[in-house]
Amino acid sequence: MIPLGDADRRPLRLPLITALIIGANVLVFLLELAGGDAFVNRWSLVPADIVAGRNWITILTSMFMHAGWIHIIGNMLFFWVFGPEIEDVMGPVRYLVFYLLGGLAATVAQVAIDPASTVPNLGASGAIAAVMGAFLITYPRDRIRTVLLLGWFSQVAFVPAIVLVGLWFLTQVFSEVGALVQTQTGGVAYMAHVGGFAFGAIAARLFESRRRRAQQGLEP
Repeated sequence: MIPLGDADRRPLRLPLITALIIGANVLVFLLELAGGDAFVNRWSLVPADIVAGRNWITILTSMFMHAGWIHIIGNMLFFWVFGPEIEDVMGPVRYLVFYLLGGLAATVAQVAIDPASTVPNLGASGAIAAVMGAFLITYPRDRIRTVLLLGWFSQVAFVPAIVLVGLWFLTQVFSEVGALVQTQTGGVAYMAHVGGFAFGAIAARLFESRRRRAQQGLEP
């Protein structure tokens, strides 16, 4: 399933922070392409280093890095679909803090599950998962215009957020369980997705503006 946008709602204000974060991710990705493996190894996060108290700056830098074109395109697509509405209900400053804390929560979850790992971790997926968790809590009934891929055929459908985001989250949970059973040491950091999502779902209301919720008709 490929989400295209919220069919029921549009943000009341320009999603400036969302656009700036996307711009930052694109810029860092271009730097990755120019710098090659040396750049990636320098600025990606290694759990064993964090546990040892080294290279803590990579907690931040790794959040803006990606492993390839498909990785960044997929992440930025999901972010653009779910981010603007959450920015609108939180306000730009709270939203930026929420996004960064979501990335931090994702890192903590991934390091906790495999603290001795020396495999570099990178990607905005954990922070974006936090945004998706917030969206599920705030707009569960919104319909998401989605491309359903059925073999060689595709169809556009309107899928409730609670179904689309819920299925995505369950996929991450089962994938992490599978990775643990198979004792994988590399690949996708599913636990980061789970940790970020959980943070977003739990903390969303703490960051939302009551005034902005009222403007969107969310307050009774």
